[in-house]
Amino acid sequence: MADSSAQAPHFDLTPPTPAERTHLEAGLTRAEREVLLAHGTEAPFCGGLLDNKDDGVYCCRLCGLPLFRHQTKFESGTGWPSFWAPFDEAHVRAIRDTSHGMIRIETRCARCDSHQGHVFPDGPPPTRLRYCINSVSLSFVPAGSALPDPLARGERL
Repeated sequence: MADSSAQAPHFDLTPPTPAERTHLEAGLTRAEREVLLAHGTEAPFCGGLLDNKDDGVYCCRLCGLPLFRHQTKFESGTGWPSFWAPFDEAHVRAIRDTSHGMIRIETRCARCDSHQGHVFPDGPPPTRLRYCINSVSLSFVPAGSALPDPLARGERL
């Protein structure tokens, strides 16, 4: 029997070192810094990836970890890119968020701990989840293109 793990891509989830993190953060715009590092939210219906329907992978803007596949993206009508499942469950951390007088589940990149958005239990089948993600938190990589590798870990699909 074939080992299916040999066919699945492996990504190193070790957090960036302090020096690597400083380097990664230096390349952020003010808007990216506000969302990724300060847990902000971009305005609805303004994100550059909202209407993207191209084949590819959505990666963490800060560290390059693949977070979502284009096949799981759907139109939620909320004003932010929405996905019904992550690229890999291990790539997205769920954190209880009680800010703004609400109880929500914040989603963060499992490698660099950057804020991505929130997950809600009102998505489509098969998961019934809606990962509501800020466009500015993601970088889109078209199918067939190399993944970003800002940590020089040599990762690829």
